[in-house]
Amino acid sequence: MRRISALVLAAASLATAAGAQDVTIATAQGEATVPASPEIVVAYDVAAIDTLQSLGVELAGVPDNLYIPSLSADGAETVGTLFEPDLEKLAGIGPDLVVVGARSAPALNAVSQLAPAIDMTIGSELLEDAKARIAAFGTIFDRQQQAEALTATLDDKIAALGDAAADSGTALILMTNGTKMAAYGPGSRFGWLHDVTKMPPAIPELAATENHGNVLTHEAIAEADPDWLFVLDRGAAIGEDGQSAAQTLASPLIEGTTAWQNDQVVYLPAAELYIGGGGYSSLVTVIDALTEAFGA
Repeated sequence: MRRISALVLAAASLATAAGAQDVTIATAQGEATVPASPEIVVAYDVAAIDTLQSLGVELAGVPDNLYIPSLSADGAETVGTLFEPDLEKLAGIGPDLVVVGARSAPALNAVSQLAPAIDMTIGSELLEDAKARIAAFGTIFDRQQQAEALTATLDDKIAALGDAAADSGTALILMTNGTKMAAYGPGSRFGWLHDVTKMPPAIPELAATENHGNVLTHEAIAEADPDWLFVLDRGAAIGEDGQSAAQTLASPLIEGTTAWQNDQVVYLPAAELYIGGGGYSSLVTVIDALTEAFGA
């Protein structure tokens, strides 16, 4: 305990010395004041790591698994997991700023004892929150022009997807988890896919508040008869072995739907959508995959 306490005091002293100038930015818990242009940064949220790396920010510490191969942890120390920071390692780094979000958000109070910390969770208003996080990180690291360029590119890609998906009928967003299936409607965790494609849901009465989705059967999907199926394979997203989404969907009922018959089943980039949702490059990857599917 004495060693941890000493490390906490040392890290706090370093953070105080680094905070010569501060900036105020929007976070998931309201406005927060943090050191400007922090040099030693640790992030525990994959979406935040994604956006920070897209802005060219180097990280001193990251969780043990980023799940998305395109996110590089080269040069960064492993400082715990997405769910549980290693406080001793974190204190040893002496960060100027710690970023948490989503799965790591409950650790905000703990890491705040070691350094200035912010919660950059991206909520159900995914696109709005994603752009707000890009702007906030741009302000913190004095990279406003880069942040504006990322947002402009994102807006262009969203517009192109909307044009490509115009008049394409209904869509059903499905997540498979082994043999289980759940659907998501507008306003839900993955409802932003309806926003960017401008496609109405094949099942209008889906509850928007279901974080784990609305449980569906093959019969219900066949009855809804979507024009397009957008499919997320949760097992693939987290690297689990087991039945794939394609195997779960394979049945005469689903194979009889308009989506299946017209080859309009889109298997979305799983880790980018499920783990990195709202991170800049993850958003671009998912949007590009949908645009390509409609172009085909």
